[in-house]
Amino acid sequence: MAATPWDLISVFARATTLARQGRGRGLAEHWQGLKYCQALGARSGGHLYLTEDGQSPELSYRAMQARELGRAFGLAVAERTVRNRFPDHMISTLDADAVLLAGFARSGTRPSLGARPRPDFFVEAWRPGEPSRVFVVTVNGNHQIATKRTAKAERSAYKQLARGSERAEHFHLAEWDNTPCLLFSTELVATEGITVNALEARGKGLLPTRPSEGRKSADAVLGERNLPYAGSVKLPASEGRRERIHDGFLIPRRELNWYGQLLARTAAAGQLALAGAGTEMAQYLTYKQGRKHYEQKTFAGSSSIRDARHTIGGTEYVGTDQVFRLNRVRVEAFSGIAEELYELLVKGQVEEYRNRAFDLRDTYPTGTTAPLWGPVSFGDDGTVIALRVLPDRDGAGNR
Repeated sequence: MAATPWDLISVFARATTLARQGRGRGLAEHWQGLKYCQALGARSGGHLYLTEDGQSPELSYRAMQARELGRAFGLAVAERTVRNRFPDHMISTLDADAVLLAGFARSGTRPSLGARPRPDFFVEAWRPGEPSRVFVVTVNGNHQIATKRTAKAERSAYKQLARGSERAEHFHLAEWDNTPCLLFSTELVATEGITVNALEARGKGLLPTRPSEGRKSADAVLGERNLPYAGSVKLPASEGRRERIHDGFLIPRRELNWYGQLLARTAAAGQLALAGAGTEMAQYLTYKQGRKHYEQKTFAGSSSIRDARHTIGGTEYVGTDQVFRLNRVRVEAFSGIAEELYELLVKGQVEEYRNRAFDLRDTYPTGTTAPLWGPVSFGDDGTVIALRVLPDRDGAGNR
């Protein structure tokens, strides 16, 4: 699989825009992938590897890097896998916590899911007017250097896949064993280079087709649910064992349309978050999902605001930008969405947005750089993340 470092950073950024990391969200989660700009490089043969900066993180930052970069690589493989299987579909990746809060959050001043095992992400393959397919995804990463003498029981990748299997087993659509799962463990310092280990469990994972308008469409304001967790999943009798019940996040068959609406609206909120929207995205979230969090104004200098506009590759993008430094070099980062799609989402027209995004999917640039910019990651959903070096204070360019 071929990918650029900034593609991986953008995959991680797009999937974690609703992470709710406090009032500093503009600097914390929106741009959290930027700290890995110097962690990845390419060897002479073209294989990605961790640079010296990436191999020597300090203290707990090492675990954070393994977790976050592991997620970036795992999600990149997950999206590529689903896209290859459904080439005529669009792909949306959603943070599982942000989705599950709407139906399973515990009551309190700050609703949460507690410590209950759950998957990391959902990947939805969708096409307007047709049933969607949902994949459960777990992703992990590690810095272990495994040798030929390392036993399987000592391999971090095996342990991570086992734990990922446990987390994935706690989510089910309609009934037990009906939801496809993709489990990943990324070895960042493997002898063969960065290696993603994968497991798969097959299933249908189908959601019903939604109408384009009305209360069952994604344009309708979504109500919250209080779905049971304890003893919610029935495991059929097999191999001499009686029928059993299993704790888990079960979306009952009668709620599958609601869950499809939830995915579409949460994905819409994520698109607007990537463009720096604030109150505009709150319309798509329920109270338990943190609607109030995004309705509040943040402290000056710490929020992402949709106040930037750039034409890149012939497309007009609206979004937000940030200036940061890499070894005293000033770098601008811009993330945004095509203006036409942005306006539809601001107006609350999710179904029309999906129709237009699908129609325009092949019209966006596919390159990895752009004039007047440097590294650029274009999404077929109309999103973009772009980087460029800015002139120094004296007006001379720095490299």
